[in-house]
Amino acid sequence: MTTTPLHISSARQADGTTALLVRGEIDMSNTACLADAIDGASGRLLLDFSAVEYLDSAGLAVLFAHADRIELVANRLIDPVLRVSGLTDLVTVHEPPQHTGT
Repeated sequence: MTTTPLHISSARQADGTTALLVRGEIDMSNTACLADAIDGASGRLLLDFSAVEYLDSAGLAVLFAHADRIELVANRLIDPVLRVSGLTDLVTVHEPPQHTGT
């Protein structure tokens, strides 16, 4: 089975919260990578999915398993998936910051 490319990097926010910046597609071929990244961070966690293009049920299962300690930043592509699944009833979901052209 081919693994779908998924890129995850971490950053520390000003308030000390760990943010995981996730880019690519999240599907059953790479959810272990996402779960490992979440498990490797302690405390509250912000998952920035601004650059996630696809999220399947296997990815949702990982998010539900960690719903007690995560917040999400979700783009327009994956926001409906989060809402239909009911995850938005359990976690705070933020819109990505608007980029302004200068």
